[in-house]
Amino acid sequence: MPITPPLSELWRAMPPVIATHALAAGYSLLCGLWLLARRRRGDGLHRGLGVSWMLAMAVTAVGSFWIQSQGHLSWIHLLSVLTLFGLGQNLYALRHGRQQMHYKAVRGMMIGLGVAFVFTLSPDRILGHWLWAQW
Repeated sequence: MPITPPLSELWRAMPPVIATHALAAGYSLLCGLWLLARRRRGDGLHRGLGVSWMLAMAVTAVGSFWIQSQGHLSWIHLLSVLTLFGLGQNLYALRHGRQQMHYKAVRGMMIGLGVAFVFTLSPDRILGHWLWAQW
């Protein structure tokens, strides 16, 4: 059985930009899934959590540009660019009362977030390395 450091040590050793990115992405994933699963929409709770979700998504997307492999951006950074466009589309839809556009923008960003999360679990990533080393 391989010996790996506890998750708390992994967090302490993580550069602040990666820790911020991971926390914002984790919050975005959980909050977004909860908002999509929730039946009631348009109330104060939905709006408040929606604003916090959009801010967390912006932090996740913008922060990713400071996380580079060997000094270069990778193809996964295209998801960050698409997320920033999606956030703009989402704001436009909300301001103009276009609920279907709003739903499609959020759904698209959540799919992108899910794809990014799956790639986070690959063994060459920090979280994936820690997770797979446990087995």
